[in-house]
Amino acid sequence: MNLPEPLLVSAADVVRVYGEGQASVRALDGVTVGFPAGRFTAIMGPSGSGKSTLMHILAGLDRPTSGSVVLDGVELVDLDDKRLTELRRDKVGFVFQSFNLLPVLTARENIVLPLSIAGRKPDEEWLAKLIDTVGLGDRLDHRPSELSGGQQQRVAVARALASRPAVIFADEPTGNLDSKSSGELLDLLRRSVDEFGQTVIMVTHDATAASYADRLLVLADGRIVHDGEAHTADEVLDLMKAVG
Repeated sequence: MNLPEPLLVSAADVVRVYGEGQASVRALDGVTVGFPAGRFTAIMGPSGSGKSTLMHILAGLDRPTSGSVVLDGVELVDLDDKRLTELRRDKVGFVFQSFNLLPVLTARENIVLPLSIAGRKPDEEWLAKLIDTVGLGDRLDHRPSELSGGQQQRVAVARALASRPAVIFADEPTGNLDSKSSGELLDLLRRSVDEFGQTVIMVTHDATAASYADRLLVLADGRIVHDGEAHTADEVLDLMKAVG
């Protein structure tokens, strides 16, 4: 018999309400979902479906109105802001649409920044492997303004991976990239799962991006309406049309 895979991140009956009274909005309406380690999950849904809210709550960037969220064995709902910040620093890597690199730092300094903030020395062997994987060996001394959008986003992925986090959350990571750079970035996330055993949870509106994942979750009106294998971009598009 197949035992269920242990879950690295999970949400149980999560509700998130913004506002009060008649003006209140239920962004999430009783979501229960789990993410096993070493898998690449894409989260899609129409605008206002709750996909970004779900990611922010799973990552400890926002708190649910009710329900439970567990990340790497830690219940997030019980943590104060200081403990939440420490948990994000130690367990979570982030890749955002807008790169979020510090303009005054070089590529290398940006990559090791989370470690520097935590007072930890980078593992030079791991760092060398990462830099080789993201293909930035000759750009390490360049500042973000001297790099293309695709190169900046690869720096952001290397930064997310530098501390070997339990999970990487990627929020529309290809949103500001052309199709070639998008493909390179998605290959990189895919490799981080296949070669490094990384866990990646990505919010996207791009069917091609979603087709790189192992699993596709679709939200509508704050609920999960599809949870299955991610297929080709065309199949993802058909599914989204059916949901939308």
